Order: sequence, then C-alpha cells, then structure tokens
Amino acid sequence: MNITFKHAKKIAELLRERKETISVAESSVGGLLSASLLAVPGASDYYMGGTVVYTMRARRKLLGLSREILDTQEPLTETYVSLLAKAMREQLRSNWAIAELGATGPGGTPYGHPPGICVLAVSGPKNLSKYLETQSGDRESNMCVFLEEGLKLLLKALSD
Repeated sequence: MNITFKHAKKIAELLRERKETISVAESSVGGLLSASLLAVPGASDYYMGGTVVYTMRARRKLLGLSREILDTQEPLTETYVSLLAKAMREQLRSNWAIAELGATGPGGTPYGHPPGICVLAVSGPKNLSKYLETQSGDRESNMCVFLEEGLKLLLKALSD
C-alpha cells in the first residue's frame, strides 16, 4: 500500500489558516482518511475526531442516527453518505466533515453492489459528494483510490 500525504498537508494548511476543524466518518477505507489527516504534525489544531462506521449498528450508535432514518436510505448513494457527513459534523461540532462508504472487495455489498464502488461526501460551508467506480475487486488498491479521491474532494471543497 503506497499512501502519500500531499493532499492532507494542503488540507491541514487551509484548515489552520482559517481556524476551522474537521471530523471524519469512514467505512471501507477503515480509518485511512483519519490517519492521513493525523499524519500531519499539529493535527490537534484542526482534527476533531473520527470513527469507522463499518456497520449499520455503528452508524446508529456513533453518528446518532435512528434506525428509521437509516432504513429510508438507499445504500451507496450520495444522499446517504451526505447524511453521514452531516451527522458527523454535528456530533463533533466541527466546521467540516467528510464521510465515505464503499465496497473495497474482493466481494461486493450485501445489497448487490459489486466491489470497487465508493461514495464520498463533504459537509460544511460547502457541500460536495462524489460517486466512483474502479471496476476492480483489489481491496488494497481500492482503499488507496478511495482515500485519494476522498482527500481530493475535501481539498476541492476547502479550495473553492
């Protein structure tokens, strides 16, 4: 696994300049978004916290979302992941949040999605979301792609 932190360094710089904060809710990347943001020295200036919401139970308990709300969501959609990002931002009262859901592989989701699908969302002063497909079942490769795309989406939201 080859992970670079160039986007995380720029994100950290922008957040520090503006005295803003970020929180993270991630699933299939298993903490890599948080790890990237925390790899930058001085992360305590901007990083409020994060969680891996790999299961429905985790989404309910850690993001404070009810079963009823989650049951109305269509899996792996921009609407769903945007809800998670907003909930994470509100839970930790950060200026920004990023959320990620996906299927890294080698298998797909219980909902019938093939591996290589990721949905990302940023919640904050600017809201962005992105759906991507790699067409690959390579777990490690997909985790790297999903991480990179998540950081690029966050950087775009902060830069626009």
